[in-house]
Amino acid sequence: MAKKLYVGNLSYNTSEDSLRNLFAEFGNVASAKIIFDRETGNSKGFGFVEMGSDEEASAAITGTNGREVDGRQIRVNEAMDKPRRDRGAGGYGGGNW
Repeated sequence: MAKKLYVGNLSYNTSEDSLRNLFAEFGNVASAKIIFDRETGNSKGFGFVEMGSDEEASAAITGTNGREVDGRQIRVNEAMDKPRRDRGAGGYGGGNW
């Protein structure tokens, strides 16, 4: 089963291809995505990499956390699930009005 990793402190010049190549050293990279600001189109300095297995993800964390990439020391750890937001009742908790 694939495991998603958070990659922080990325240089604004790091590309998704270079991120994928860095993590491919540790196994199958299912996806590599850098997060961009919607308004400016600039990198937000973090992204996510999805590795093919738990073992590959562990090896990637050990092998990349603290490594210098494009002049920045990156932080890599297991990604946390994004909390689900209640979209009912205009985002005010869904109470009866």
